[in-house]
Amino acid sequence: MPVINLSELCAGLERDERLIGLDPGSKTIGVALSDVRLKVASPYGTLPRKKLAGIAAELQRLAAREGAGGLVVGLPLASDGRMGPAAQAARDWAWAISDAVGLPAALWDETLTTAEVHELLISADISRKRRAAVVDRMAAARILQSALDSLG
Repeated sequence: MPVINLSELCAGLERDERLIGLDPGSKTIGVALSDVRLKVASPYGTLPRKKLAGIAAELQRLAAREGAGGLVVGLPLASDGRMGPAAQAARDWAWAISDAVGLPAALWDETLTTAEVHELLISADISRKRRAAVVDRMAAARILQSALDSLG
C-alpha cells in the first residue's frame, strides 16, 4: 500500500471509515482512533514494539473491528523541518507497516508532540508512573487530531 498525502488518504476512504493514528516509538507504539466523521481523535492504546508481522496483525484486527481505512503515522522532523535519521526511519517503517497491514498511510509531522503531552500531563499533576502509561497513546491522538484539524 502506498504512503500518500493526507488529502488523498481521506479522499480514498469509504463512508464512515475511520483513521488509525500511530506514534511509533522505540519501545511502544501509541495508537489513536478517529471518529467516523474524521473530526475527533481519541487515544486508543499502545502496542509493544516487536516484529512487524505481529504489529501488522494487531493493526489489521483493530482496523477490521473499528472500520478503519487508513493510517496516519507520526513523522519526527528535525526542529528546522528537515528529515533526519529518525524521520527517515519513521518513513521507512510507515511504508513497511502500510504494506503489511494492507492500508494506505499518510505521514504527519509530530515535532514536539510527545514533549507537549508530557507538559500537559505534568501540569495536570499526573504521576510519573501514570504519565508513562498514557503518554504514547495521547501523543498518537495529538498527531491524529492535528492531521484531522488540517482537513478543515
